[in-house]
This record gives sequence, structure tokens and C-alpha cells, in this order.
Amino acid sequence: MVRRFVLTGAPGAGKTTIAHALRGLGHLVVDEAATDVIGETPELEAEGPAFLDRIVAVQKARQLAARGPVQVFDRSPVCTLALAVYSGLSPTGALAREAARIERERTYERRVLFVRLMGFVTPTAARRISLAESQRFERIHAEVYGDLGYELIEVPPAPLAQRVAQVAAVIAASETWTRGA
Repeated sequence: MVRRFVLTGAPGAGKTTIAHALRGLGHLVVDEAATDVIGETPELEAEGPAFLDRIVAVQKARQLAARGPVQVFDRSPVCTLALAVYSGLSPTGALAREAARIERERTYERRVLFVRLMGFVTPTAARRISLAESQRFERIHAEVYGDLGYELIEVPPAPLAQRVAQVAAVIAASETWTRGA
């Protein structure tokens, strides 16, 4: 049985840094799609529905291509639903179908690693969001996951090593979980 863990949270919370550290520990990590879509086709960001559809397509392709019994995903299609809500957009047909598919197939573990903001946001080429905006996105993110029945496992602000250890411990303890619990 493949176990797919989602590492999520607001932009600038430290998800990708944690994901890179997990990869360094030997975990199979699937990179975030939105950052790559922005890098490949920055003009899509201005076209909300097309941007959402491209993210969904990349997420699905990466999920289907990932191999290994334990996989860690830097975001999931539920995050893309949260992005739509945050952006004031209705979910596109592709996004709605993908959200329905992952729910029907129970693609991801129902316990999601929710990385909380550290109290600051470091801007990057893909991350152009203020701390206040990121805090709003964090609230929306938590609500969207909760509304879909996911349990959030809080990864609080802490030094990187502590956060990585917490996430790795959750993954290691996953053998006692039952999918869909």
C-alpha cells in the first residue's frame, strides 16, 4: 500500500525547506507544482482559471509518476482548492474533477502535516505575498482541509531540525494509522 503524506501550509511557512530536508534523509518527496508553474509560465498567474488548471495537471502527473511505498507531497490538489478560495475564483472543472478523484480514491493520507507560519515571510520570485496575506491564506487553507474531513497535524514554528524531526516521526509512526480513519 502506498502512503502519500501532504506537507502543507501558507506560502512562506517553510514547507519546501522541510521537504528538502526530508529528501536529504532519504524520503521520496514530490515537489510543489505551483512554484514550478510560475517559473515555467509566469503569464498564467494573471489568468486565474488557466493557472489553476496547469497546477492541477502538474500535480496529477507528479502524483501518478511517483514511485515508492511512502511519498511526501509538497502540497496537494486540496491546496489548489484553497488557492482558488483565497483568490476569489470558483474551482475549474479540472480542479473539481481532480478533487473528486483524490477523495474517491483516498489518494492522500487523511492526516495532513500543516506547517504553521514562522511569523515572517521571505519573498522570492514565486512568493510575492505579505505576512498578513499569508496569514489569511493559512486560515483559508486550514478551513478547506477541515471542510473536506482532513485532520491537521500541526507543525508549529520551531527551528528547522525540530520541525523535520516532528514530520519524520509522524511518517515513521504512520504504520499504526489506518487510511481514512
